[in-house]
Amino acid sequence: MNYLQPCISIGLPVYNGENFIEESLKSLLAQNFKDFELIISDNASTDRTRVICKAYAAQDKRIRYYYNQENLGPAWNYNRVFELSRGKYFKWAAHDDICTPEFLEKCIEVLENNPSVVLCYPKTKIINEFSELIENYNVELKTSSPEPHERFYDLTRLHHRCYQIFGVIRRSTLAKTPLIGPYAGSDRVLLARLSLYGQFFELPEYLFCARRHPRQSIELLFHPKRKLTRLHQYAVWFDPANASRIILPNWRILSEYLSSIRQAPLSLYERIGCYVQMAHWLSTYWNWAKLVRDVLIAAMQLLEYSYKTLKNIQLPWLTPLRSRRNLLR
Repeated sequence: MNYLQPCISIGLPVYNGENFIEESLKSLLAQNFKDFELIISDNASTDRTRVICKAYAAQDKRIRYYYNQENLGPAWNYNRVFELSRGKYFKWAAHDDICTPEFLEKCIEVLENNPSVVLCYPKTKIINEFSELIENYNVELKTSSPEPHERFYDLTRLHHRCYQIFGVIRRSTLAKTPLIGPYAGSDRVLLARLSLYGQFFELPEYLFCARRHPRQSIELLFHPKRKLTRLHQYAVWFDPANASRIILPNWRILSEYLSSIRQAPLSLYERIGCYVQMAHWLSTYWNWAKLVRDVLIAAMQLLEYSYKTLKNIQLPWLTPLRSRRNLLR
């Protein structure tokens, strides 16, 4: 193995992952394909994650461990591991997922023999916190189509869980994108962007186990009594700075989809085909409802912010009014 330029880089961003990270590391280090580097970026974990990762890094030279003094959010951390990578191919890994030993070997074989493929991924199993099977995840997408607009259509319109993001990606192609953006749904947008550069290939074997558990970041984040939608809360999880901003998450996704089409290396015919698909996206009632809801939530946030600002302004003509109101209480 060439430690300066391995064939593939695996980027593992983590925050407080002590419960499952050891199992994930073992599955990555047990890969049949050995020519890889493993980059771990710890987003200021406060549990035993740091101790576990440093112990594994001391035992295996392929592991590079970085500790961030401040938690800058998962979007920043996902991009950080890519920026530190050196391989021809790149793969993101989650601290609570598991890859079978054949994962890298079979994905890289496909990419080496098919220049038109930019991303290769296997079928997925959903497991629980005890690594027990919940279900086999089967959603058929036309990501292997030679037509960019068909690949783009399925990734933007059909409901799917974006597990392809944990496949093996050509680094040269991924470097042409803005990577994971600091907004909700940016993983879905990134997949749509990549589909405009080439085909995806799904291996028929179940080589990836995605874990679903109560301590998952997303499960801890959402609260049914909060005023904001799940997508708004998700945006804050992606980038903590969004907590103090008025955001329009669905409008942002729409804007990024349009930007993806404009920036991709497409022929005029292919570009028009993708814009037609976005016209279909806009024509659906559900997407319109989400866009309208964004505006209504932004208006409520703006009114609340304005009220709090006015309440704290000290104006001479407001003082008598406030005193009179207090006397009437």
